[in-house]
Amino acid sequence: PTEVMYEMISQVEPHMPTDKIRYLMGVGTPGNIIEAVARGVDLFDCVMPSRNARHGHLNTWGGIINIKNAKYERDERPIDPACGCPVCRSYSRAYLRHLFKAEEILALRLSVMHNLYFYNDLMARIRTALEQGEYEAFRARYAVTLDSRI
Repeated sequence: PTEVMYEMISQVEPHMPTDKIRYLMGVGTPGNIIEAVARGVDLFDCVMPSRNARHGHLNTWGGIINIKNAKYERDERPIDPACGCPVCRSYSRAYLRHLFKAEEILALRLSVMHNLYFYNDLMARIRTALEQGEYEAFRARYAVTLDSRI
């Protein structure tokens, strides 16, 4: 289905006005966004970062982690060492996992905060890569990696 979406964007894009914002509704994963930008899309909206966060699926610059996994039980690192969000600066993976296991509502709040920060950072990095003429290198580095489960 993802390849069909990319093909449809590629087919429609040449017919869209160049002086207007190009909006893709309901998309998507970081990799989907990177690929859609490469095909001319400017604007997105999606519930994915918040919905996935509430299920413990957290975006990192190395891929997606499921914070509920046992391997994070004693992991004192931040969700993503490369992230500057308040959650990563203040809480460990172990603590966030504990909150999920204890069914504390704070787990959901902190996870959503992290994923929304990640998506905002993703968009800022996309803009920078475009402005610097380095988008293809950015795309090659992150399009697959960011959607990979680690």
